[in-house]
Amino acid sequence: MHLSNYHSHCYFCDGKSLPETFVRFAVSRKFQTYGFSSHSPLPFDTNWNMPKDLADDYFAEINRLKRKYAGKITLYAGMEIDYLDKSYNASIPYFQEMPLDYRISSVHFLPKSEELSEKNMISIDGSFNDFQISLNNFFGGDIRKMVTRYYQSVKEMIEAGGFDIVGHIDKIYMYSQLCDNFYFSARWYQDLVHEVFELIAQKGMIVEVNTKNLIKKGEIYPHFFMLPILRKLKIPIMINSDCHYPDLIDSGIKETVDILKKEGICTARELINGVWEEVSLY
Repeated sequence: MHLSNYHSHCYFCDGKSLPETFVRFAVSRKFQTYGFSSHSPLPFDTNWNMPKDLADDYFAEINRLKRKYAGKITLYAGMEIDYLDKSYNASIPYFQEMPLDYRISSVHFLPKSEELSEKNMISIDGSFNDFQISLNNFFGGDIRKMVTRYYQSVKEMIEAGGFDIVGHIDKIYMYSQLCDNFYFSARWYQDLVHEVFELIAQKGMIVEVNTKNLIKKGEIYPHFFMLPILRKLKIPIMINSDCHYPDLIDSGIKETVDILKKEGICTARELINGVWEEVSLY
């Protein structure tokens, strides 16, 4: 198995250690490839996104580590870029001109207005209490409306492009499943999921299988029921731990490989010499 991880967060955003500490853990655990993907700068400040004025330092540090650990592990400079709306996403010149080896794009926020400020953002990845407040205040307590709005943003993100990897595509279910009237089997939800995956297949993008909560909560993103859809549509995948702590760089990865094999998914995408290639999971 080619052991890799392309989704990780260090001190440059909300990760809990220095980049080199993550690299040392990766080397000790026999990773062949390791990529950093700090949360992208935003047009407003948060306590978990990289500030714009640290971007140059981020690239300088990863380039230093690439040189220092050459021959031991292949390192990449990536970024997890938030899709906010059509004016701020991975496709805009600011992100396209960055010296990135790859780009992950994810939806963490649903803007309430055209003014992109923190006060106008609904977070789907904060606390459950904040999620409930937003659900009640802006969607009348209707979880279907909120989830539909989320997937609209995901589809807009895919259409805008400018990135390689779709990050934790259905993270909305982390809290939605705790709300009344949300069912994975509901026709409306199944239809939303199929629409998104068909669009991804059309665009030829990679979907990450995010293992961050597998050991802790028994969850992966995309949900287990979506794996046969990935296989049927021949959508390329990669396995990422979305780690924020160095000792969790491989959390859930081997267990997820076993799950994928049982679903008939036997390959994953790897960045080899700057080119995405299909590599066996065996």
